[in-house]
Amino acid sequence: MTIQSRFFQQDGGDCVSRTLRDRLLGHIQVRLLAILGAIALWLCPSPALAVSVYNMPFVSPGENTWILDEGNTISRINEIQIGNALEELRNQTGAEVRFVTVRHIDYGETIQSFTEKLFEKWFSTPEEQANQVLISLDVVTNNAGIRVGSGLSDELTPEIAESVAQETVLYPLIEGDKYNEAFIDAKDRLVAVLSGQGDPGAPELKVKEVQVEGTFATAEETAEKRSDATTFVIVLLIAATVIPMVTYYALYS
Repeated sequence: MTIQSRFFQQDGGDCVSRTLRDRLLGHIQVRLLAILGAIALWLCPSPALAVSVYNMPFVSPGENTWILDEGNTISRINEIQIGNALEELRNQTGAEVRFVTVRHIDYGETIQSFTEKLFEKWFSTPEEQANQVLISLDVVTNNAGIRVGSGLSDELTPEIAESVAQETVLYPLIEGDKYNEAFIDAKDRLVAVLSGQGDPGAPELKVKEVQVEGTFATAEETAEKRSDATTFVIVLLIAATVIPMVTYYALYS
C-alpha cells in the first residue's frame, strides 16, 4: 500500500468516525429535548389549554342548554335529570338556571370574574339578563361563582345566591368531590327558591372546620405552585442547552 493510499484511508476513517459522532450527538440532542419537552408540558399545561370565555360555546336566552360540563364531572343520567328540572322551572316561572364546569381557566382569572364575563357574553342586554342565573365551577380548585339577573334578585337574594355557590355547591366537594350531589343539591335549592317555596337552606357540613381550610388552594398557594413549576421548566431548558454542549466536547476532546 502506497503512502498516498494510506493517507486517503486514514482520512476516510476519520471522516467516518466524525460522521458517526455527529449522528450520535444529534440523536442525544433530539432524545433529550423530547424528554424535557414532555416533562415541561406535563408540569405546566400550555396556556392554549386554558379555558377562556371567548372559546366557550355560545348559549342564547330560551335555549334548552342547562349544563355545560367542560370539566367532565357530572354523570349523563344526572345531567338529564337536572336539565329536565330546570326546563320545568323555566316553563313555570320564566327563570333560567344554568350550570357550567371548567378547568384550567386563564391565568389571572377567577371563577367569579369568569362567570361574570360568560354571563355578559351569553346575555348581552338587560332584558336578556333579567331572568337568568349562571353558576360556574372550576373543578381544578373547586371554587364556584354565581351571577343572578336583576329580575330574580327579589327571590334569589345576594345572601342566598352566595350561600348556594359557596355552601350548597361546595360542601359536597369538601366532603369528598361529590360533584353530582353538589349540582343536584344546588338544583333543588334553586328550584325551591325561584318557585316561591321558600329557601330550604344549605346542607350541613359534615367535616371539621380545619378540613375545610385545607381543602381549597388559596391564590397565594396557586401562584407559588406555578412559580415552582416555571422555575423547574427554566432549569430543564438550561439543561437542554448545556448537556448537548458537554456531550459534544466529550466526543471531540
